[in-house]
Amino acid sequence: MRLVRQDDEGRAKRVPRLGALSMACAALALLALAALAAACSGGGVPGTLGSQSLKAPQGRALDGYPGKPPSYAQRAAAATRWGLAKVPLVAAPPAKRPAITFRKGFGVPGGAGLPPVFTSVPTKDKVVFLTIDDGTDKDPAFLRMMSELHVPYTAFLSDTVVDDDDDYFRGMRDLGVTLDNRTLHDPYLPGMSYEEQKNEICGMQDVMKEQFGRRPTVFRPPQGAYDKETLRAARDCGIAYVPLWNEEIYPDHWEYREWDRRLHPGDIVLAHFKGSSDWDVTMSDLVRRFLKKVTDDGYAVGRLEDYL
Repeated sequence: MRLVRQDDEGRAKRVPRLGALSMACAALALLALAALAAACSGGGVPGTLGSQSLKAPQGRALDGYPGKPPSYAQRAAAATRWGLAKVPLVAAPPAKRPAITFRKGFGVPGGAGLPPVFTSVPTKDKVVFLTIDDGTDKDPAFLRMMSELHVPYTAFLSDTVVDDDDDYFRGMRDLGVTLDNRTLHDPYLPGMSYEEQKNEICGMQDVMKEQFGRRPTVFRPPQGAYDKETLRAARDCGIAYVPLWNEEIYPDHWEYREWDRRLHPGDIVLAHFKGSSDWDVTMSDLVRRFLKKVTDDGYAVGRLEDYL
């Protein structure tokens, strides 16, 4: 069994507290500005990548989320409550889902028919995808923040974390978040036998069905490490896609896979369920910094499953 060598050729202030009247005025002003901007530009946010003109996809609440989507004014008020100077852009589903293939250098010999491994989604829209992996922090404030802002994300879970607090993740599911597979015990998979890897992946499929009502079709190997047996086992457990990531966020910095150290359309971003028990910030603080950066850069946050 051969560990895949991931050959990356190519791209290697808080807001002051406002009084009730000031907050209402601020929200109305933001709403008026948004309407004016939409009228002038068709709702897009212009940007550039080299010589290519890009724009953010339409910023609105996602249709798939349960309940009535909040209005822009409600999201503007929520942004102020959560310390954001700008309302995060949220991408609508694409008109047509792109074809997902292996990223160059991430394939395996004889990989035809196996779930593709990729670090970004092929799109020209200025959209990125927030994915969150296992960790010890189960921050209720984070759930409230993302629900009030109506920002989508995808969670990848192992049984070692789900068993610790499955009610937290059921609440996340009930808010419209997609929960996906990250094995039973979070092992380093390369070098394990096919049967061992299949037990890890299919076993977690059973847990996900029992706890959350569905078997995922999306899987992320722990540490992003895999070999051909990993992908064979994933396919045989009903997995269709194996997304990794192009950026990883920490409290004080971002780590980039690409040489130019910046976001690109379709990038998948990795965070963890970690907070004050691991770092000197909460999980809400960490994701707030993510939202500030992507919004300042003109990117909307999309739901990964809408593109698969």
